[in-house]
Amino acid sequence: MRLALMSDIHSNREAFEACLQDARTRGTDQLILLGDFVGYGADPVWVLDKVRELVTGGAIALMGNHDQAVSDIREEMNEDAEIAMSWTRGKLGKKGSEFLAGLPMSFEDDKRLFVHANVQNARLWSYIDSPEAAERALESCDAQSVFCGHVHRPALYGITATGKISSFQPVSNVSIPLPRHRRWFTVLGSIGQPRDGNPAASYALLDTVKNEITFVRVPYDVESAAAKIREAGLPDYLAERLKKGR
Repeated sequence: MRLALMSDIHSNREAFEACLQDARTRGTDQLILLGDFVGYGADPVWVLDKVRELVTGGAIALMGNHDQAVSDIREEMNEDAEIAMSWTRGKLGKKGSEFLAGLPMSFEDDKRLFVHANVQNARLWSYIDSPEAAERALESCDAQSVFCGHVHRPALYGITATGKISSFQPVSNVSIPLPRHRRWFTVLGSIGQPRDGNPAASYALLDTVKNEITFVRVPYDVESAAAKIREAGLPDYLAERLKKGR
């Protein structure tokens, strides 16, 4: 089975549409969405309607910290993110808030664990941004492979049976074997707001038969997504960072 793994869409319709089309072209069998559907961008209603449609069709959708923040105003964010979240709350209404609040925190299948941020106390939303953090996360669960988003920068970490941790910098469209004599922690990157210097949307394809993962970058109409952010009256920085991938 070929799984399309997507995370951190952040109300970016243009990026999400481009990645969904790319995944269809590649012949994927199932879609797993690892949260943060809203926040930052200008199309939260469209994105959430699309997510609901995909879930009805069999996709898995998980909760992210921005999704939680829609109904939980105690979630702490930086100033620009909070401005966007306040605007988003006003756009979604009760139906959207209830859908996001009802999303699960994790999904597990055949020793593979999918989460938005971390497996350790998931609602703390900690970042897996180093080999040491990945090692701690793997030690806290018994999954053979863990997949997350949240960091907005793609990465892959592997740990051997003797406890040696290694990190790998993914290259787009190059398949990476995930042999079972190691345990793996995969960070997907972001569809709607990449932060690794590459503005192209980021997602991954997991082949469960070959047991290999392929990171994918998809160019999209960044200018249109940025223009919508400005037209909505959201902070200009949220538009500019899309162009820089930061």
